[in-house]
Amino acid sequence: MEIILLLVIVATACIGVGIVIGRYLLIQVFKKLETDAQDKSRLIIKEAELKAESISNEKFMESKERYLKMKSEFDEDMNRRKNIVITNEQKIKQREQQIAKQLEQNSRREAELDSLKEQTQAQIEIISKRKEDIEKIHQQQVMKLEKIANLTANEAREQIIETLKREAQSKASSYVKEIVEEAKLTATKEARKVVIQTIQRTATETAIENCVSVFNLESDDIKGKIIGREGRNIRALEAATGVELIVDDTPEAIIISGFDPVRREIARLSLHRLVSDGRIHPARIEEIVQKTTKNIEEEIIEIGEKTAIELGVHGLHPELIRMVGRMRFRSSYAQNLLHHSKEVARMCGVMAGELGLNAKVAKRAGLLHDIGKVSPEESELPHALLGMELAKKYKENPEVCNAIGAHHDEIEMTSVISPIIQVCDAISGSRPGARREVMESYIKRLKDLETLALSFDGVNKCYAIQAGRELRVVVDSENVGDEKASMLSFEIAQKIEKEMQYPGQIKITVIREMRSVNFAK
Repeated sequence: MEIILLLVIVATACIGVGIVIGRYLLIQVFKKLETDAQDKSRLIIKEAELKAESISNEKFMESKERYLKMKSEFDEDMNRRKNIVITNEQKIKQREQQIAKQLEQNSRREAELDSLKEQTQAQIEIISKRKEDIEKIHQQQVMKLEKIANLTANEAREQIIETLKREAQSKASSYVKEIVEEAKLTATKEARKVVIQTIQRTATETAIENCVSVFNLESDDIKGKIIGREGRNIRALEAATGVELIVDDTPEAIIISGFDPVRREIARLSLHRLVSDGRIHPARIEEIVQKTTKNIEEEIIEIGEKTAIELGVHGLHPELIRMVGRMRFRSSYAQNLLHHSKEVARMCGVMAGELGLNAKVAKRAGLLHDIGKVSPEESELPHALLGMELAKKYKENPEVCNAIGAHHDEIEMTSVISPIIQVCDAISGSRPGARREVMESYIKRLKDLETLALSFDGVNKCYAIQAGRELRVVVDSENVGDEKASMLSFEIAQKIEKEMQYPGQIKITVIREMRSVNFAK
């Protein structure tokens, strides 16, 4: 029993000692951890302080740079304003000097005027005195004559008047005969002068009538998209625009055929938008055609309004303005209808002014004389009579209506302006270059086109093809690179636009061909 107690006591003592040792070890570990943590915290604080210091330095440098930049900008702005102020002050000084000079001149002129007034007043007094003397002398002479002739002054005056009347009547009859004969001889010459002056004052660009338009493509691969599966795209486009699309072997081109130039223009612009967008299907085609039609209608109205403003024709009915705009897309006998109508209007105004008539009414009739050709209504009437009916419908001046209807002798002329419209229409349609291009000038234009392209460096050959609508330029591949070739086409196009006159547009194609040749021996 004692041994057991002894063992228990020993075991208890050992446990107590172990607990004390364990507590001591734990305290040491905690102290070590605490010191490590303190060391780490000090390092972190040091790093943070260093980082904060570097950031503050950077921000300080940035703010300093910004301050210097703002200061330099402010200084530049102040210098610029200062220069402006100096220039304005100089201008003001110059203006003040000019005003001072003008004031001096005005004062001198006023002094001169005052002296002239004094001189004129003195002369007036002298003249009035002389007039009184002359009247007295005249009365004395009249009294002497009355005594000599035994007639009063009134009786003598009546006798003289009767003799002068008889002489004047005889001379007037002879003068009238001479004037009539001279008028017959010179009337034709004067009329020709008026017409020639009218033609010389007016000029217009030539236009070529076409029933087809050509739409150029970047590559022939797009033709398949335009045709569509089983031709559904091209059928949808033809149905929406009312024109015929001809897709044949012509490289990089589609032919748009139709009698109505407005429809052809709508089809061309719609094709351009569809090809640029890339999405070509029937629903998209209808959407694009609707938008293009709306844009063309707005453009037609804008063209009509600009033409009316340009010619000084005001107060036109909106429908007549729309018809004037449609003339831009219509040709007659190879002559653009809007250009022809503007030319006729200008000549009518000049000729009416030369003859002392109302130039505004003449211009109005000249502009509207061919509106029957662009009427939206289908009628079997000639275009002159149809235009007259339209003018009456929209309450135009009766003189204008008669001039429109009579310019092809379909009705009797009741106004003086009507023959002027007829003559100016004939002048515009028959003058050289209006409805055809002379062969010599056509060939000369093609030669000038080729000569212009040959004047550039690096060009070996050039050919004007497609009736002058395309210019193919062959360049030297060794001296002209790809970038220079594209730049060369642009420069040639710019020079053609500045130095030449031509109908339509000209396509410039620069060909750079690289050939490698070897011989096998």
